[in-house]
Amino acid sequence: MSWQPSASLPALHQRAILYRLIRAFFAERDILELDVPLLSEYATVDPFINSIEATVMSHPHYLQTSPEFYLKRFLAAYPQDVYYLGKAFRDDEKGQRHSPEFTMLEWYRVGWDEQSLIEEVRQLLVLFFPDMPWCLMSYREVFQTYLSLDPHSATSDELRQCAYQYIETSFDSDDKNAWLDLLFTHCIEPKLPNGIVGIYDYPATQAALARVDVDSSGQQVAKRFEIYIDQIELANGYWELADPNEQERRFNQDQEYRALNQLPVLPYDQALVDALKEGQFPDCAGVALGIDRLLMCYLKKASIGEVISFR
Repeated sequence: MSWQPSASLPALHQRAILYRLIRAFFAERDILELDVPLLSEYATVDPFINSIEATVMSHPHYLQTSPEFYLKRFLAAYPQDVYYLGKAFRDDEKGQRHSPEFTMLEWYRVGWDEQSLIEEVRQLLVLFFPDMPWCLMSYREVFQTYLSLDPHSATSDELRQCAYQYIETSFDSDDKNAWLDLLFTHCIEPKLPNGIVGIYDYPATQAALARVDVDSSGQQVAKRFEIYIDQIELANGYWELADPNEQERRFNQDQEYRALNQLPVLPYDQALVDALKEGQFPDCAGVALGIDRLLMCYLKKASIGEVISFR
């Protein structure tokens, strides 16, 4: 293992410039920067994200996978625009585009929906990619364009047959979301147009912490979006769920999924549920954006190690 920094000095200078530009962007909009704890007694219960455990004074704690819960607790107490720029941690994530320790930008806009926030993400990215083309498509549109399927009405069996047609895999499941994810990552992501692509109105079953509403056709959809640059996933945003009972139901649903799939069942953040019940959580939209990937795209680097100081 080399003792030297993994990134070049010019790349680290660019990183410092990127931080200054981001903070200036939010200062111009009078959005408060908030520092939050990196250690918590609670873990994420998202079945597809693994928390890193740490022992503190003989008690289990977890490095935050996202500042989301703390920022939402802040919003329940002080309903105003807020952002975080700092570290987050996820286990079992290491590769060209992943690191267990990474830098995240996350922000919330009070009184906004996800479409308004998509536009602000575009305004931020224009600072770094002023000439890059921009494209906005619904989740249904990308499936119909690249696979001639409606992801909302297609059955698990139809999705299975489609996957076997395009992907060499022995995977099998009755979980519709598993097939949607497989088709999206293997058949759609690689074909997305170059430039910046926003995808919105995901299936209601993939709502995560977004609210569910109906689209223009009357279809129930998750009011969330993802942003890609040259086929690289960069940001994930929601029109935020504000119902404490629905939030608790989804936490418990994730716990059940974890138990069924022999994943660790970890304590969820009851403080967030309490904040939604007892506080003044506002109607708002929020988004998380990967800073290391943003810098990779900006500097046209192939590996995350080329843009972080030490790998």
